[in-house]
Order: sequence, then structure tokens, then C-alpha cells
Amino acid sequence: MYKIIIFSTLAMLINLVVVAQQKITYPKTQTEEVNDAYFGKTIQDPYRWLEDDNSEETKNWVEQQNKVTKLYLDTIQDRKYIHKQLSEMWNYSKMSIPQQHGEQIIFTKNDGNQNFDVYYIKNSEDGENIELLNPNTMSKDGSVSINFISVSKDNKYMAYAVSSAGSDWIEINVMELATKKILSDHIKWVKFSGIAWYKNGFYYSGYKAPETGGEFAAKNEHHTVFYHKLETNQSEDEHVFWSDEFPLRNFRASVTEDEQFLIVSASEGTSGNMLFVKNLESDKPEFITLVDDFESDTYVVGNNNENLIILTNIKAPNKKIMQTTIDAPNYDNWAPFISENEDVIEGVSVAGDKVFVNYLKDVQSRIEVFTLDGGFVQELKLPNNGIASTVVGKLNQSEAYITFSSYIQPTSIYKFNVDELVLDNYFVPSVDFKTEEYETNQVFFTSKDGTKIPMFISHKKGLKLDGTNPCLLYGYGGFNISIKPGFDVSKAVFMQNGGIYAVANLRGGSEYGEKWHKAGMLENKQNVFDDFIAAANYLKQKKYTSTEKLAIHGRSNGGLLIGAVMTQQPNLAKVALPMVGVLDMLRYHKFTIGWAWSVEYGSSENENDFKNLLKYSPLHNLKKTNYPATLIITADHDDRVVPAHSFKFAATLQKMNTSSNPTLIRIDTKSGHGSGKSKQKLIDEWTDIWTFTFHNLGMKAVVK
Repeated sequence: MYKIIIFSTLAMLINLVVVAQQKITYPKTQTEEVNDAYFGKTIQDPYRWLEDDNSEETKNWVEQQNKVTKLYLDTIQDRKYIHKQLSEMWNYSKMSIPQQHGEQIIFTKNDGNQNFDVYYIKNSEDGENIELLNPNTMSKDGSVSINFISVSKDNKYMAYAVSSAGSDWIEINVMELATKKILSDHIKWVKFSGIAWYKNGFYYSGYKAPETGGEFAAKNEHHTVFYHKLETNQSEDEHVFWSDEFPLRNFRASVTEDEQFLIVSASEGTSGNMLFVKNLESDKPEFITLVDDFESDTYVVGNNNENLIILTNIKAPNKKIMQTTIDAPNYDNWAPFISENEDVIEGVSVAGDKVFVNYLKDVQSRIEVFTLDGGFVQELKLPNNGIASTVVGKLNQSEAYITFSSYIQPTSIYKFNVDELVLDNYFVPSVDFKTEEYETNQVFFTSKDGTKIPMFISHKKGLKLDGTNPCLLYGYGGFNISIKPGFDVSKAVFMQNGGIYAVANLRGGSEYGEKWHKAGMLENKQNVFDDFIAAANYLKQKKYTSTEKLAIHGRSNGGLLIGAVMTQQPNLAKVALPMVGVLDMLRYHKFTIGWAWSVEYGSSENENDFKNLLKYSPLHNLKKTNYPATLIITADHDDRVVPAHSFKFAATLQKMNTSSNPTLIRIDTKSGHGSGKSKQKLIDEWTDIWTFTFHNLGMKAVVK
């Protein structure tokens, strides 16, 4: 027994020495003379050539970088144990809330071994599960997925959106539910769209076909709402809503459940929208304007006959619910339905004869129940502290469902009768994670300007606060998005190995309404970085961890966060993990949908915005200094945040880093921004992330 322990310890030490002594030879990245003038200031961009993801030079660079990263990770002994743990914990059955469509029930299920959830249909609650759509059979390599489905109002047809390689582009196909026959309808070049059924067809949003070679990087312009009639060619689709005058506006259509109203939401960025509605039952239907500017977030969430039910933050940063008719569209004529209060409204739904309103109180859910005329009934009792989904149900149906989850509780489904309002277990997954052995605590720390910021800290019970614990700190802070508690297998594996998982609810999100959002956008963006830095320092001051044991992580806008923090305070953490990040703040708006983010960040084409962006743009603030061990993560088919951000940042970081810490980039192939990624790709990705993190934090994987 002692010989085994000694041998294992010796092997671990040898492995650590081998990796530590391994000298990383980074690929030589050529430079070119590219200078841009911004308001009298010249900015060099020597790696501009990496923006062309179709060039042979860029493809060769990607291949060489991946080889270096793979060679580094393959030398780390714990890699196989981490992969085993992730594979085992991810192997659990899952299902979605069942959706009632007439006499039919549609839901997804996964036996735990499948890359993607499979769609099933049954004719009653106790009926036989019949396979409807299986994305696992759509490609050999798991690169094709189903984004979402939409069933026609008469319950005869199901349209489904297919994505390849994780791209934002989707293609729409249609199935006849009774026969499972795939119709001839095939809609291409759809993006940022839903599927809104109306009579014998549906509304969707898309673009004209991009030029060959520009599918994943070219700027998206002239978004249009179309109407497609079943079993006709896409070329015959009716143009319903667009703007020649404003080519960068996006439009999204929806239809009320009774098919009386068509609603179109128009946006010029990621927050704020105009709103238009048309009465489809009118002899001369025309669009009526409900909201004529982009100063609010306002949506029609349903209707009660002629009354439109509207969720808005007009004069209500925490949101309120109003109602009006198409004959009284001006805001001054809207009538209160449910007033604003101190908690943020997250969502509204109708089930049976009740209205269910989801509130967020200190980043945890509570649900209030109202009658259809706005009368308060009661608060729905939830299983615990955590996050509940919007209630799922339909008018004139007595049964409804919600999901509930937390950082240490896997997502479960609950069913209830809308009259009795008592939750019953419907589906509880069996996960190889012992919730009772872990705890989550919410703390509030003080940011640089004195603002109190909430943070959730999850770990095994009995943790010693001695500063020696490995910790992963995650943040996002932007785009009016709340980062809410939820179970994540990858983070559960980290906790299982003794790690602390901390999530800071930074300004820029919507955790406390629109005021919280505005406090972290545009000229206030530095608040987000200050909040995150304060979170890291709190964890160290309270002895949860130390600099040498701290890893920082964020994705997308959170990748920007990590890039900004590691350039502003390179000594804050031992490991940095910027994932699919927005890292070039001067040129982000020139690719795909990047222009839409200017309402959040500002644009380098505006002088004041340029000065602000240049202060924190990760790419432009790298300098010769010691940087943390950094693994940059991106994907070759990311057409949301194009991989050029990560390519240029990696090339510059490798040149500027003066420490012995590795600065690597992992570039996934046949993957996008994150949506539609198969289970196997997720396991492989997190195996690499944790292998890098565990090794550089001095963690040892638990061997079962």
C-alpha cells in the first residue's frame, strides 16, 4: 500500500517536472504593416491578415497553434482522469418539459449516452413514446443540431431549425406530424429568427444569400421578415417587414396564440426595440406602431381577446406589465396590469386561467400568480433557493410545468394543477453528484466605487478558509443578461475535485433591472471590470483562495471581461480563460452581427467612444509584462464573435508575455459560438480546459 502511494507521488512529481521543463515553441506569426487612423491617432494592426479565416496562411497558423496546444496538454498525466470524470458525470438521462399540442405531447429526452436530445411525441400522458426527430443521426461527427421546433396552430405540422457546425445560420424544414413525412419546404439563410405560424404557413427572419467565402464573417445587413406558405418554393416567400433606409435593423415576428395579431419587434442593437402590431383579422390589416424608439425593452407577451398584454421597462427599470388595444396604441393610453416593484420581472406566461410572473430577487427566483384580469392570487412555493423557469402551459389547460435548478442541484421538472398550485415531482435526473455534500452561499462584496455586488460561492461542505483552495471565478457583466444559478456538469467536476466555483453578478447584466445594466455599459464599462477585480480580491481576502490558486473565466462578452482584467491587472490570477471573447474593440463592429453591439460598447467610429474603447480593448492594451497562464478558446465556425478576435489576441499575447506561463489557444473545428455543440465536443473541450487549469493551479484530479 505504501509502495503504491510512494510510486504514485513520485510519478506525479516526475510529470510536473517534465511539463514544467517543457519549453513551448510557439508558431512564428508573421506581421504586416497595417496602420489605421482614428481621430488623429494611429493604431497598428500587424496581425490583420488573421481576420481572413479562409486564407491558407490563416488555416496553417490555426493548425500549428492547435498542434502546440495539444502537445502541451497531452503531456499532463491527469488529462485521462479528468476526461473520465467528465464522461461519467455527463452520462445522465435528461428530458424537457412536455409541450401539449392538441391531443399530442412533444418533448425531448436523452438517455445520457447521446450527443443531442431526441424529440419524441405521444398521444397521451401515459402513451407510447414515438421518436419524432433524432439529431444524432443527422451527421456522423455530431456537427449538425436542432436549434428549436415550432408546431403549427392546428397541430398538423412541425417546423424545425437545423444548424451546422454551431453557426448562427439555420435552415428550416417542415414535418407532417401524423405521417412523419418531411415536406418539400426548405428555407435557407435564416438568422436571429423564430418560427411564427399563421394559417397555412409561417413567418421567419433572414438575409439574402451571402457571397461565397463570406458566410461566417461578412457583415449582416437588410434583415427581413418573410412569410412562407407551405409547399411553395422559398423564392416565392412574401416580404413582410424590412427597412431599406436602415439596413442594420433586425426584425423578429411573432403571432398570438389565437392568430389574431402579428407582432414585429425591431432592434438596432442588443437592447431597446421598436414594436409594431397588425390585426390579421382586419379587412385592411396594417401595422400600427406601439413603440417608436429604441429607448425601452417592450414586448407583447400575449393577448386576452382584443387586449394586448405587454411587458415593458418604459418608466419602470424593473419592468411592469401593461395592457392596451390596437385602437389605443400610444403609451399614454396603456392601462396598468401588474405594477413595477422592487424585484425585476424576468418573464410572464399564461397557463389555464392564471398569469404567472417570474421575479428575480437577489438573483433568485420567486413566482407570483395572478388572475387574467390582474388580481393577485398567491406566490407559488418553490422547492428551494435557486432559479425556476417560466411556467409552461396553455389557456384552457389545467396542468402546467416549471423547471428548477441551482449550482448544486441538477435541473428537475415539476408539474402542478393551476387551481391547486402545489408542485409535484415530474422528472428528477440521476446525476453522479451528491448534492447533499455541497453548499452554495451568497455573499455581497464592495466594488471600487462602493457598490454592493452579489456573488455565489459553491463548494464541498467543510471547506477550510486557509487560502489554499483552487477557485474558478466566472463573470459576464453585459447585454442586460442575468447570470443565474444553474447546474453545470463541467463546474460540478471542478467542485468534485476540491475546487470552489464562484460567480459574480456584475453590473451590465439585468440582475437588478435596467439601472444595473446601464451602470455597466458604454462609458460605464470599466465598472464591470472593477466589479470582477473586487470579487477576486474578496475571495483572496476571505481566504477562500490565493492568487496562485485562482483561475478567471468568461465567455463571449465575458471573454472581453477576462481579456480586459488580465491586461489591467496581470497579477490578479494564476490562470486566465478568455472564451470566444470580443477582444478587438476597435473593429468588432465590422464582422457579422457585431455592429449590433455598439449600443452596448459604443463604436470606434465615434471619437468619444473610440477613446473609451481604447482604454480597455484587450488586444490594444497588451504590453511587455508577466501574464498568467492563459488558454484562449475559440472555434473556426463562430459567426457571432468571429475567431479573428482570439487569433490576433493570441499572436500578440505570445509576443508580449515575459513570464514562463504558457499562453496557448485552442481552436475547435466544426464548432461555433457555443450553440448546438454536441456532448462529446463539450466533454473534449472541458477536458482541455480543466487539464490546463488543474495543472497550472497545482490541482490533482481525484482518481476513482
